[in-house]
Amino acid sequence: MQNTNLTKSAKRQRFFLRLKQQWTLQAFALLGIAFLIIFSYIPMVGIVLAFNNYKPKLGLAGFFTSEWVGFKWFKEFLTDPQFWPIFRNTLVLSVLKLAFSFPLPIIFALALNEMRMPRLKRIIQTVSYLPHFISWVIVQGILVSFLNSNNGVLNDLFKQFGWIEDSIPYLSSPNYFWGVAVVSDIWKEMGWWTIIFLAAIAGVDVSMYEAAIVDGASRMNRIVHITLPSIRSTIVVVLILSLGNLLGGGLGGSNFEQSYLLGNTTNYATSEVLQTYTLEVGLTNGRFSFASAVGLMQSLISVFLVVTSNYVSIKVTETGLF
Repeated sequence: MQNTNLTKSAKRQRFFLRLKQQWTLQAFALLGIAFLIIFSYIPMVGIVLAFNNYKPKLGLAGFFTSEWVGFKWFKEFLTDPQFWPIFRNTLVLSVLKLAFSFPLPIIFALALNEMRMPRLKRIIQTVSYLPHFISWVIVQGILVSFLNSNNGVLNDLFKQFGWIEDSIPYLSSPNYFWGVAVVSDIWKEMGWWTIIFLAAIAGVDVSMYEAAIVDGASRMNRIVHITLPSIRSTIVVVLILSLGNLLGGGLGGSNFEQSYLLGNTTNYATSEVLQTYTLEVGLTNGRFSFASAVGLMQSLISVFLVVTSNYVSIKVTETGLF
């Protein structure tokens, strides 16, 4: 019994000693936990609004004293004539982004990793990820300058070469919105996600490449049989997280920004997505309960996609997020 007490006392002393030695790291960890609690968990109290008939004039007390309406707002949203067109726009735009934005950073990272000119490699890498730090507001201005029907750079260039006679309405026609959104998202975010995959490639055991070279393996064989299998876990994790944010726009999560900034009355048929619908119908009109219901539905779909994709990944690749 005495030995047990001594062991517990020694463990307690070692614990507090390590805590004292790592107090700076513990402080940062506590700040991170506090951030999550304040900005992620406490706001979840607002979920109750999705089931209430909340009135802004009631203030905070209205969170718990408003009339309980159950699934009224969910039914109203699902039966709204705008629901299916908006859901289609959101889903198609997100799937297109995922289909192109997910594999391209992997391919780009593999290409950069194979470059044997370090200086040029650093320049290309830097240039490719700088757009990530540009605000979507500025990107929208750049797109207007390049794609505008009146004096847009791209239209003027095509006319100079004689490829077109009339300007192409890239920003006003619903036929072009998805393409513009996908290409601009790739341009802005591809370099950033490339860094993640380059970091994973840097952790691959060099001796495996050396052994493969001795065995006569070509560069493509080394990529297919060594590099890709070695970064499989990173690819799977990024894919699962992307699927979890599918309705938000995949890797970049830029559906709202693009639709809000590039959307207008002329391309409304393809530019309106769930996020802008929630803003216009819910928040702008003061229908906070309705907006909460729409947001909660998106969150539940995201959780379902994360759990399902993680389960499938574990079954197929034996690698998952949790």
